[in-house]
Amino acid sequence: MKFNNPIISGFHPDPSICRVNEDYYLVTSSFEYFPGIPIFHSRDLLHWNQIGHCITEANALQLKQGHPNALGLYAPTIRYHKGIFYVICTNVALGEKDDGNFIVWTKDPTKDWSKPIFLDCPGIDPSLFFDEDGAVYYSGTHEQIYLCELDLQNGTLLSPKRNIWSGSGANNPEGPHIYKRNGYYYLLIAEGGTELGHMVTIARSKHIYGPYESCPRNPILTNRGTEYPIKAVGHADIFEDQNGHWWAVCLGIRTISYPFRHNLGRETMLIPMIWDEDGWPRFEEGHLKEEIDTNQLPISQFHQSPQIREWSWVDKFQKEGLNYSWNFIYNPDKSLWQITEKGLSLKGNADTLSHAGSIAWLGCRQQHHNCVVRTKVTFGAQNDNEEAGLCIYLNNLHHYEIALTKRRGQTTLIVRRQIGSLWRIENEVKVDRESIILRIEASKERYLLQYERDGEVITIGSGETNYLTTEVGGIFTGNYFGLYASGNGKPSDTEAFFHWFEYQGRE
Repeated sequence: MKFNNPIISGFHPDPSICRVNEDYYLVTSSFEYFPGIPIFHSRDLLHWNQIGHCITEANALQLKQGHPNALGLYAPTIRYHKGIFYVICTNVALGEKDDGNFIVWTKDPTKDWSKPIFLDCPGIDPSLFFDEDGAVYYSGTHEQIYLCELDLQNGTLLSPKRNIWSGSGANNPEGPHIYKRNGYYYLLIAEGGTELGHMVTIARSKHIYGPYESCPRNPILTNRGTEYPIKAVGHADIFEDQNGHWWAVCLGIRTISYPFRHNLGRETMLIPMIWDEDGWPRFEEGHLKEEIDTNQLPISQFHQSPQIREWSWVDKFQKEGLNYSWNFIYNPDKSLWQITEKGLSLKGNADTLSHAGSIAWLGCRQQHHNCVVRTKVTFGAQNDNEEAGLCIYLNNLHHYEIALTKRRGQTTLIVRRQIGSLWRIENEVKVDRESIILRIEASKERYLLQYERDGEVITIGSGETNYLTTEVGGIFTGNYFGLYASGNGKPSDTEAFFHWFEYQGRE
């Protein structure tokens, strides 16, 4: 039976997974986007449904503004213990409010996550391990991998922090997870940095504090120096399914050009694993393939439910809440958006898409290299500075947009591109209507900025995908399609109504 990676496409890096009987729950990093820490559910490891987020209250945790793609919620770990789901994560805020490592918990992963409990533990990439004797351990990254015992009730430390492994010799040892099997404690980490040199390494010890013996085959999983289409493979979490088979989830990227660049962000991958005769984990060839053939998938119903590679969804903005696919940038400003009888209402503030702050913007991940998004917007700009439209967005310095505005008193469609500090309006088209369907059509090479008129699709601008890639303008996230409104230096007097949004993806 064959399946294709990624299993969760688009910007979903640093996956962590736990199993509860025949149900699997997975979380990923979310960085500056809110709600934070998306959580997914599956019963066959291939078909994943997002069931919510772990950080949903706007005042629960403050995301630091002004450092796009770089800060926010890093590398969560999810674990299940005695009826409770725990997620431990880092909020990177450079020493400002709510900076540091924290835990949230719930008995129902779809709702009621606790408020964050912050811990006196430095660094990033925290993980939890529940030992057989009842002790709970925190492992994290602060120059090296370190360990301490933790009181989960109040977040206090029960032992000093001790460095336990510096990795196999590569740079940036991080992302630790501890497992216990056949009397050994196994310490799985990432090394090499989260770029093309990324890799997974492992060590083991009879005692949880070490000393740890490095696997003689390290790295046990990497795609560095190979011709496989998935690159930058690393940051893994391993687990056993209900049938006794072992797997790993990890991150990887799908590149669009050479030199290698990627625009969808780091994505969630799946690979089967075995334990060799010496008690070390082993992956086939030590590399991750895009297509994997295995008979170990846990649910036999998979035969009647093939992996979906093309899909679409429509949001008519008729519910009080938002679809789980939507995100804000940083903590949302409730005064800038609402769901109305006409659809999603956005009212721009003085800030533009170039501002690294809370703007009137709502976005969903680009999850396919080849896709089309469409939205119908009604916007009767009263002033020349007001605009509302549709964008493809990497960060505040790298984005393309098509928008309705008023130019010299005339309702006008504009196409603007920003690449770093360079930006300009590249096209203007006068229109005789305030309601219009806007489109962005994506391929591996270009984004086409379009509108529809009387059933005809009209392209009025385009931009290369290469300029909206991590290697050119980003750091840790991927591209979003965004609905937005702006007053361009002044608060807007006019609401923009987005009546529906449609995403059509294909591989």
